[in-house]
Amino acid sequence: EVQLQASGGGLVQPGGSLRLSCAASGFRFDDATFAWFRQAPGKEREGFIYIDGSDGTLWYPDSVEGRFTISSDKAKNTVYLQMKNLKFEDTAVYFCAAGPRQQYGLQATHALGVAGMDYWGRGTLVTVSS
Repeated sequence: EVQLQASGGGLVQPGGSLRLSCAASGFRFDDATFAWFRQAPGKEREGFIYIDGSDGTLWYPDSVEGRFTISSDKAKNTVYLQMKNLKFEDTAVYFCAAGPRQQYGLQATHALGVAGMDYWGRGTLVTVSS
């Protein structure tokens, strides 16, 4: 059975750090593109950081400002999201997602939005509050 299980969300103060994990099973890690999406109240679900499951290449749009880092551990079939300097506006439900590797790269996968992903985790809530 294909599963993505996200964990690690919770309450964090502004300026703090948090790491989310996404355990993947039921499909080939090397064949996948992984991403983290987030959805704030009243807003669309959007992908903001991506990683190639085969070679570890990552990509994120300029709006991320380097505060988030995605990484993976093939041996553990796990993708991570390291977040730092968190802000109030980072409050959202965070989803891990997986889709096929695309020949045009990670930015092209981002352009597809949710349509570029085949599998979804249940989401984990991150709340940034003082």
